[in-house]
Amino acid sequence: MSNLVRIHHFPKSGHAHRALVFAKLAEIDHEAVFVDLAAGEHKSPDFLAMNPNGQVPVLEDGETVVSDSNAILVYLARKYAPGWMPNDAVGEANVQQWLTLAAGEIAFGSCAARLITVFGAPLDVDFAAATAAKAMQKMEHGLDGRDWLVGDRPTIADVAAYSYTAHAPEGNVSLEPYPNVRAWITRFEALAGFEAMPATAVGLAAE
Repeated sequence: MSNLVRIHHFPKSGHAHRALVFAKLAEIDHEAVFVDLAAGEHKSPDFLAMNPNGQVPVLEDGETVVSDSNAILVYLARKYAPGWMPNDAVGEANVQQWLTLAAGEIAFGSCAARLITVFGAPLDVDFAAATAAKAMQKMEHGLDGRDWLVGDRPTIADVAAYSYTAHAPEGNVSLEPYPNVRAWITRFEALAGFEAMPATAVGLAAE
């Protein structure tokens, strides 16, 4: 399987899920390589040689190594799945805006809230909740009257935004106020090849 794209991941990481679910949706031949975070495998010399930050996901494609989930999405789309990335300047700029939201307010909002409740991360609950609400409001507005975040078909913008948005309730962030977002999640999960990230009980490590 050495000729396949290799995606180093942890099943309950939304960032890693972005890379894996995109490979599945875009039918990119790949090997999912489990990284045992509990055992500290992400801090091993071999892993740190690929990603000095010691984080999943990491993609290997021959001699090319890419870390950062959004960068992986761009790489895979450009090389293997061009239909998932607009080829015009305006479309690509619009995708980039949503990638920025995913790396910003989604990461510091619903992602952080989930880290607090599921993994007991020592983060600011109120800040995470307020930031999540801002991200949700932007998505709700962006999806008003449209099925996808950019254009008339799914792109990597949708992939980048999906995992931590769909799993926001695990961080005690309600999706009820956002009907457009909830309908978008349903559409995304109906795509051929979709595979869900494992759910985690709310409050598992809240104390």
